[in-house]
Amino acid sequence: MRVLYGVQGTGNGHITRARLMCKALRNAGIDVDVIMSGRAGERPDVPEFGDYTQYKGITFYHSNGKIDRLKTARELSLGQAWLDMGKLNLDRYEMLINDFEPLTAWAAKRHGLPSVSVSHQAAFTQNIPTREMGTFNRLLAHHYAPCQHALGVHWYHFQQEILPPIIEPMDELNSDGSILVYLPFEDLQEVIFLLQRFSRYQFKCFHPAIKNKEQSDNVLLHPIDRRGFLKALADCSGVFCNAGFELPSEAMAAGKKLLVKPLHGQFEQVTNAYTLQSLGLASVLQSLEPFPVDAWLQQDQAEPVIFPDVSAFLANRIKDGTWQDTELLSQQLWQQVSYPSATQLVINDIESGVEAESTALSKIRLTS
Repeated sequence: MRVLYGVQGTGNGHITRARLMCKALRNAGIDVDVIMSGRAGERPDVPEFGDYTQYKGITFYHSNGKIDRLKTARELSLGQAWLDMGKLNLDRYEMLINDFEPLTAWAAKRHGLPSVSVSHQAAFTQNIPTREMGTFNRLLAHHYAPCQHALGVHWYHFQQEILPPIIEPMDELNSDGSILVYLPFEDLQEVIFLLQRFSRYQFKCFHPAIKNKEQSDNVLLHPIDRRGFLKALADCSGVFCNAGFELPSEAMAAGKKLLVKPLHGQFEQVTNAYTLQSLGLASVLQSLEPFPVDAWLQQDQAEPVIFPDVSAFLANRIKDGTWQDTELLSQQLWQQVSYPSATQLVINDIESGVEAESTALSKIRLTS
C-alpha cells in the first residue's frame, strides 16, 4: 500500500504530528511519500519524511505576536499554487493523508483519490466550541484543504468524531524547576526582558531568532534544535508557549504546568487558549505582562494527562482498511484517555449538562 502525505509547513506542530504518523505508517508496512507546502525559510530536515517534495504553497506570516495580514496577502501566490497542484501525479497512490495542506487536498479532490484529514484544524469542521472563528475562518477550515473524511485531533471529543492528540511519549521525565519557553511568534527581546524580571527562576528559551546557545542572566538562550528541545521539555517543571496544539499536548502528557499566550488574529490559538483554560489544563496570558506570569510561576506542578499511542493505532487501522469507521475509532481511543482529577470533574459536569463552576474565561458547553 502506498499513500501520499500532505503536510502544512507553517508552524512546527503540523510537522511534528506528520513525522509521528509517517513513522507509524512505515512501521505498519505502508509506503509513504511526503509533500510539504507553506514553509517560509530553509527546508527542514525531517528524517521520517524521507526524500520529500516541498512547494511554496500558501504561507502565513507573523509579526510581534500577531498574524501579519498585509505580508501574507502580499506574498500570496495563488497562481503558482494552482500550477504546482496541476503537476501532481496521484496515479500511484491508494489514498491521501493530509495535515491542512491545500495542494495535495485539492489535487486529490480533483482526481477522486480517497482522502482523510488528520489535523487539529479538522476538528474545527465539526460542532465544537470556538472563539473568534467567524464566517471567513469557518470557510477556511472547511475549504482550505478539503478531504473526504475528517479526523480532527483535540484535547476533548465534545461528543464528536475527534481523536486524542498525536504525541511522542517521553522517557526519563524530571522536574528540575526550570521553565521551557517557546514563543516563536513574539519579539525575542521582549520575551527576554520579561523573563529576566523573575531572577529566582531559570528559563530555557528556544526561538528562531537565536543563532547560538548562550546565557543571559537567568535565561539560557537556545537555537531551535529538536533533540535539545525535547530534553529541555523532559527536564522542566513548566512550559510557557504560544497556544498552538502540539507543544501544549506534549507538555500536559509530560505533567508540566502550562502557560499559553494565543497568537492574536489566529482563531485556532484563541480557541485553544479558551479550551485549555476552561478544562483547567492551562493558564492563559493575553500579553507579555509580568503579573499573570508571576502568579503562574507560583502554581504547583501539574498532573499528567494520559493519552494513547494514536499514531500506531490509526496506522494499523489504515493498513487493515477499517479506519473509515471514525465513530468507533474515536470511541476506542478516548476510552484510553485519563485526565487529572480537577479536569475530570469539569468534564463530568459538561457531560451531565451542568455548568461547571470555574474561573475560566468562559464556560464550555457541549454542542448538540
